Amino acid sequence: MKSIVSLSLLLVALLADNALGQSQTASLGINLSGPADWNTELPFVDVFRMSRPWISQREGAPWGKGPPLEIDELGWVTSLADGCFAESMLCTIGDGHYPGGIYHVFYEGDGELAFGGSAKIVAQQPGRIQIEVNPDRGGFSLQIRRTNPKDHVRNIHVIMPGFEDTWQNDPFHPTFVDRWRGMACVRFMDWMHTNDSEVATWTERPTLEHATFSRHGVAVEWMVDLCDHIDAAPWFCMPHRADDDYIRRFATLVFERMDPDRKVYIEYSNEVWNGQFEQHRYAAEQGAQLGIGPADRPWEAAWHYTAVRSLQIFAIWEDVFGGHDRLVRVLPSQAANPHVSEQVLSFRDAYKSADALAIAPYMAFTVGRGRLSDADDIADWDVDQLLDVFEQQSLPEAVERMKASKKVADKYGVELIAYEAGQHMVSMARDQTLTEKLTATMQEANRHPRMGQIYDQYFAAWGESGGGILAHFSSISKWSRYGSWGLMQFYDDSAENYPKFAAAIRWARKLGQDIELDE
Repeated sequence: MKSIVSLSLLLVALLADNALGQSQTASLGINLSGPADWNTELPFVDVFRMSRPWISQREGAPWGKGPPLEIDELGWVTSLADGCFAESMLCTIGDGHYPGGIYHVFYEGDGELAFGGSAKIVAQQPGRIQIEVNPDRGGFSLQIRRTNPKDHVRNIHVIMPGFEDTWQNDPFHPTFVDRWRGMACVRFMDWMHTNDSEVATWTERPTLEHATFSRHGVAVEWMVDLCDHIDAAPWFCMPHRADDDYIRRFATLVFERMDPDRKVYIEYSNEVWNGQFEQHRYAAEQGAQLGIGPADRPWEAAWHYTAVRSLQIFAIWEDVFGGHDRLVRVLPSQAANPHVSEQVLSFRDAYKSADALAIAPYMAFTVGRGRLSDADDIADWDVDQLLDVFEQQSLPEAVERMKASKKVADKYGVELIAYEAGQHMVSMARDQTLTEKLTATMQEANRHPRMGQIYDQYFAAWGESGGGILAHFSSISKWSRYGSWGLMQFYDDSAENYPKFAAAIRWARKLGQDIELDE
């Protein structure tokens, strides 16, 4: 009996050691919120980088009903029709959650600027204007009222208070930098406007000279600089239409600009398996043309094309980098369906030229689908009832998906990582009133201390399952009926008000990541 007990204790110890070893491979990364005038993360001290593309306005006409604007290849307005002006929205953030005070506006060219909303001019001279902004009154707009076609207004910069002397050398807001310093990786899916991307050639890429990043995404130069600034690995999502020249030039820029000791994650687009995105339809069409999927099952053609195009992209990056030692070559798949992972990994032995299988092991709680298809059944739940089901069903389901995906990854000898992760509470009820009611309860749940405790269990399960890097979705974003994705909602929020943010920081520190923020 004593020997059996000793053997049992040894087995328990071995299992514990194995679990500890597996958990040490885990690390926390982050998906950043995309560039838009409503972005509440405020990563840049120049808020015009997030400005809305120009809106054509006509005096006395309804909003946005001006004639088509003459715009150059960088997005600057080159001329205006009589009685018309161009307008761009900035900081359309409610509840005063962006800095107030004196903003410095710099520009080049011959023209006249005006401002609407919460901004008013307090001083001006050619090429430089000071505006006073009151965020309690909402966002503001910048208007081009006159521009000389021979010397059109361009290179506009709208600088937050206190950064008028430093913005050119340090474009990132210090709160943003401090918050994410110590992340294992930064996934730039939304910064690159990956979903439904229109970018195909290198000339179509966003640059530092473009009027705004809200059209095609952030310039790669600043993605590289941010990662060097916060000591994190970049995770790039190559646009689904990007040609080989784009891939090579992108890789070359990264190779030449980035710290040579830094790893780089490379992924083909985002969720190519997901039928709601244009990249899925494109991959299915390309796969059909190549004859690598049944005509009556286009989704299989998309899976196989994901493998084929990924291998082509990996090869280009390897050529630029002189091998794959610095690369993490990512093959993406669907957490809920290990069969997709099998198809992507095995097609033409793609796994042999890859390093990781990436999934999104969300804690699913989508009202209007699956077991929660009848929204009326949960309409009157309070937050504790909702969290009971979330913890008892959504969490274990996510853990089982982690384990199932790890088995597939192990089978093919690749690491399991998470391209997105976290809670997935969304109401898709058809009744608008019901959706608003459910959304309010979901947002209360996301603020609740129990959500932090559930996140603790979730992160621990990821480590125990043998998962590697986990890139939470997402960083800072305003919650809405479309989801409560952000770990916090505003750049000036405190972690103490968001238990799930505190849980994420707590887990990262436990893993040894150098996070300076308070929980």
